[in-house]
Amino acid sequence: MSSLQALCSGLPIRPLPKNRGRQAGVPHAPVRTPGLSPAEKQLALRNALRYFPPDVQNVLAPEFAQELQQYGHIYMYRFCPDIEMRAYPVEQYPCRTKAAAAIMHMIMNNLDPAVAQFPQELVTYGGNGQVFSNWAQFWLTMSYLSKMTEEQTLVMYSGHPLGLFPSSRSAPRLVITNGMVIPNYSSRMEYEKLFALGVTMYGQMTAGSYCYIGPQGIVHGTVLTVLNAARRYLDIEDLAGKVFVTSGLGGMSGAQAKAAVIVGCIGVIAEVDKAALEKRHKQGWLMEVTDSLDQCIKRLREARKKKEVLSLGYHGNVVALWERLVYELDTTGECLVDLGSDQTSCHNPFNGGYYPVQLSFTEAQSLMASNPAVFKDLVQESLRRQVSAINRLAEENFFFWDYGNAFLLEAQRAGADVEKKGASRTEFRYPSYVQHIMGDIFSQGFGPFRWVCTSGDPQDLAITDELATSVLEEAIADGVKASVKLQYMDNIRWIQEAARHQLVVGSQARILYSDQKGRVAIAVAINQAIAHGRIKAPVVLSRDHHDVSGTDSPFRETSNIYDGSAFCADMAVQNFVGDACRGATWVALHNGGGVGWGEVINGGFGLVLDGTPEAEQRARLMLSWDVSNGVARRCWSGNQKAYEIICQTMQENSGLVVTLPHDVGDERVLRQALQL
Repeated sequence: MSSLQALCSGLPIRPLPKNRGRQAGVPHAPVRTPGLSPAEKQLALRNALRYFPPDVQNVLAPEFAQELQQYGHIYMYRFCPDIEMRAYPVEQYPCRTKAAAAIMHMIMNNLDPAVAQFPQELVTYGGNGQVFSNWAQFWLTMSYLSKMTEEQTLVMYSGHPLGLFPSSRSAPRLVITNGMVIPNYSSRMEYEKLFALGVTMYGQMTAGSYCYIGPQGIVHGTVLTVLNAARRYLDIEDLAGKVFVTSGLGGMSGAQAKAAVIVGCIGVIAEVDKAALEKRHKQGWLMEVTDSLDQCIKRLREARKKKEVLSLGYHGNVVALWERLVYELDTTGECLVDLGSDQTSCHNPFNGGYYPVQLSFTEAQSLMASNPAVFKDLVQESLRRQVSAINRLAEENFFFWDYGNAFLLEAQRAGADVEKKGASRTEFRYPSYVQHIMGDIFSQGFGPFRWVCTSGDPQDLAITDELATSVLEEAIADGVKASVKLQYMDNIRWIQEAARHQLVVGSQARILYSDQKGRVAIAVAINQAIAHGRIKAPVVLSRDHHDVSGTDSPFRETSNIYDGSAFCADMAVQNFVGDACRGATWVALHNGGGVGWGEVINGGFGLVLDGTPEAEQRARLMLSWDVSNGVARRCWSGNQKAYEIICQTMQENSGLVVTLPHDVGDERVLRQALQL
């Protein structure tokens, strides 16, 4: 078993570690079919071998070639570390800076088998959200981090550690870019080739920025989404007896079962992968499991009648579940579902993100590798069937929304009936959850703020929970608008439920939705607690890239931008650069997170709080920009709530000056000017 010291000593070459290949009993990524030419295969092999000196290339070349042929990518299984992969207490990492040790803590958490979806393929979640492209990059990155000083910056090119470069103490210690492909070549087909060549990588969001905290993050987002969906669509606060149907129990979607329990409804979640379903059941996140549709419907009816709180996992395809719900409606007149969505990895529909109803799980895995064209046809037929069933249920008092996983986008491409007459390119028959449910929350500056206690001590996390709760309670006591108070109250409830439901998987982390004031106040409170010794080690602040200003995503985060700028990515790029200028410990910019390659640009950050006045100043500057950038953009797109928030922020902050848009309320002026 390797030690952390050995892990930081560079690539293990003399002697080479034993090649143990793919580990049995661990979920593995689907086989990729990049369609490389013979010359491209040779280039992929050359690119992999350049990490190693010539005297070992003759040993490695045949096995790397075999991996490329067998799995469609060179993962370098020989170099998968023989160590328990987890977030070790920060003081155990052999580093020269606290920042580097904190980054190592976060990287190893992303690859923890309890956290990662396909740990041996370095995939954290979403089917293809990579931390690195291969294991050589992991070893080199850990070595660089162990050497790094406060006057160096590590630069990462799509998983490849370019090197340590001189910089200043105020500069980021780490700058990450993933998938920055020239726009005209940012297609799904090109991506498969470029990834196989080892020259680009799909970092998803928090996978490639080393800031994933396990499914807790999406539990929280799903809790808020379902609560607000019930308010908007059903006009209720109490979800007892209400049924939420969805699909997916993998890396991100695995959170849905726990979210259903926390909001007090009946959650029925379909999952084709038995291993993923059993994992959530063993974790205690899924209360019951069945592979029988008859039993599923019977149990749903019982729970609905008794108003039980239940999370029920159906081992089968969600299309079969939706079609059975239609059958029940048509034969009994009873609509058994109130709210519905989908959390398959539909951004990656033809390589394991979505499984067609016509095939079993193993049949689908085989066909996607042996005949991708036929597999694609079956996926698109399955999407059409799924939408058809949802459309029938929607004729009743049932409400469906797109969870930002590109489900409706891919359904449209498959020819499903999802069109909305007279709509823009970003709108469909059913709304994105940002458009109707979370959009106004983003416009007020609320988004998924999170922190990680690098001591690994649950007591430190408990203290941060207390501090965050106190900050929000004090804000309410000082007086806030009703809409802001509602969000604060939801998040106080969330913190209490998160602790009670033991939502930590991997690192000692917490997430909540907070606005600019709340984020800054929580950061300051945590930093002061570190300074006074109440918290034993540094705390890493981050967020989901899915946030107020982190992401330009026309079919998700910015789908409620109606000024015609939904396909522009200035905001995410400015967020990345602005956070770096204002004190972030590390920053990341990605192509493709959440909704698919070429469909989005997103940025994230990590900020290490170590109890110093400098850390507090960095937090104040960086967090303010990180939020106000997006609020100001939404203000300019005509969002009234964002306009009110940015005006208030300007009054409270003498350093903030924003040109405010004027109202263009008289449509007659426009029509007359255009001679309509």
